[in-house]
Amino acid sequence: MADILDGKRIRDEILRECAPRVEALKAHKRAPGLAVVLAGNHAASEIYVRNKVKACAELGMYSEKLTPPESVTTAEMLEIVDRLNAREDIDGVLVQLPLPKQVDTQQVLLRVAAEKDVDGFHPLNLGYLMTNRPGPRPCTPSGVMQLLKRYGIAVAGRNAVVVGRSDIVGKPMAMLLLHENATVTICHSRTADLAAVCRTADILIVAMGRPAFITEDFIKPGAVVVDVGINRVTDRTVAERIFGPSSAELASFDQKGGLVVGDVHPLHVREKASAYTPVPGGVGPLTIAMLMVNTIEAAERRLR
Repeated sequence: MADILDGKRIRDEILRECAPRVEALKAHKRAPGLAVVLAGNHAASEIYVRNKVKACAELGMYSEKLTPPESVTTAEMLEIVDRLNAREDIDGVLVQLPLPKQVDTQQVLLRVAAEKDVDGFHPLNLGYLMTNRPGPRPCTPSGVMQLLKRYGIAVAGRNAVVVGRSDIVGKPMAMLLLHENATVTICHSRTADLAAVCRTADILIVAMGRPAFITEDFIKPGAVVVDVGINRVTDRTVAERIFGPSSAELASFDQKGGLVVGDVHPLHVREKASAYTPVPGGVGPLTIAMLMVNTIEAAERRLR
């Protein structure tokens, strides 16, 4: 049976390490400040933002949530970002995605000052990532690297396959692995014989947004599997196909009306991998922990 890589435990370790840094900043001048802009009505985004605000409160950091309406325009979003960029009490500005469809997302993200970009999405910070210079790293890939490091999983010299080429996870994930001397392959929707490529992976990282898509056929025996996907399944036939007709998970589905699953088949990964991240409770908690780290580091840089 594969070992479980517990993201909650690693999150708690990271947050404990953050606490004295926050106290040092408060003693010197003030607590780090994070502003989150949540536009419109998006249930999943509201949960994420609530967890981010909660993490700030637990660390003694200042946080502020701005909630423009679903009808917000690009110009109005840019004005909000400009005001936050100018404020001395705000060290980090996070624009929660997705934005309403009429808003130019790229224009808004580009407007966030690079020194306050705690998501690590600004082109300047992505350039620092590419060239392995200090700067904020995208939170989810950075959290994955912390998970591997703190569980003592060797990266150097191993074959790593990243399934998904998004700017938020796939591409920065590949760069971080490369900087740690892994041999990296990035896969996507046009990869020929995806399963065969995945089976070459000593470390398989999946971020594609398709529930339980990666089955045992994709996993090399003994591989480390990191599942970044978070998919809510509301179709009972899909849940039954994944877990079976007599499973406890299906009973839970019937009680709750839905289940959260990753991109990797949760039963197959237990049998084929040497270690894996569960969903929920794997990568998700680390994303928020690394957001706290990025905000604290932004405050420390601004004080210097």
